[in-house]
Amino acid sequence: MTARATGGVSLSHEVPPPTGKYQWVYLWDWPIRAMHWLAALAILVLAVTGLYIGRPYFVVGGDTASHFVMGWIRFTHFTAAAVLVMTGIVRLYWLFAGNKFERWIALFPIRPRDWVNMFRQVKYYLMIQPEKAPRYLGHNPLQQLSYTGVYALALVEVVTGFALYGQSDPGGFFFRAFGWIGPMLGGMPVVRSVHHVSTWLFLTFIPIHVYLATRADMLERGGTISSIITGGRFVPAGERFSDE
Repeated sequence: MTARATGGVSLSHEVPPPTGKYQWVYLWDWPIRAMHWLAALAILVLAVTGLYIGRPYFVVGGDTASHFVMGWIRFTHFTAAAVLVMTGIVRLYWLFAGNKFERWIALFPIRPRDWVNMFRQVKYYLMIQPEKAPRYLGHNPLQQLSYTGVYALALVEVVTGFALYGQSDPGGFFFRAFGWIGPMLGGMPVVRSVHHVSTWLFLTFIPIHVYLATRADMLERGGTISSIITGGRFVPAGERFSDE
């Protein structure tokens, strides 16, 4: 594919050939990969069940006690929340136990060159001078910021969710541990709104994340999607990367 550029804006760029000398690079240990897919499933279940709890989009006729639909939906929601928290605990541990692509330092663009590369990455996604895009084995700086933001969003979702859950048992553990969330945010209706808006932010992030990962695989043939399944990917032999 031949690049067509006008005024520094490229409408397309050359796709690396499928042949050549490549080497396998191992990036993600199996706990990271397992937690990624478990968290993805948990977030999907949480979104579906949470939206139903907030505003039921179907109603089953008959005696409530005979089908207990809302009860099962809430139980599924709470179970998925427990799974999401578990994946967060494992990921927190792996911030210190993982390899250099998985540790906490890989989630923050702390080096000056990473900030420079972040703007180059933004220009790449905007199809401006894509040939100058930085090359990273792990997460590029823009991904570092976005994934760190997603972790922060998950924390907000979990904390507000626990605060709402505590309302079902005044005086219980969750009520005592997270009862301060309501007064801090201005009341439980605000907590519920924050929890609801966070859900939609997750639902906005997911298609963008899938699109960019697929785009990277199609344009760069870097194995971004397969790496979260197999743990690694093939890269051109001898190529230098910004995070090596």
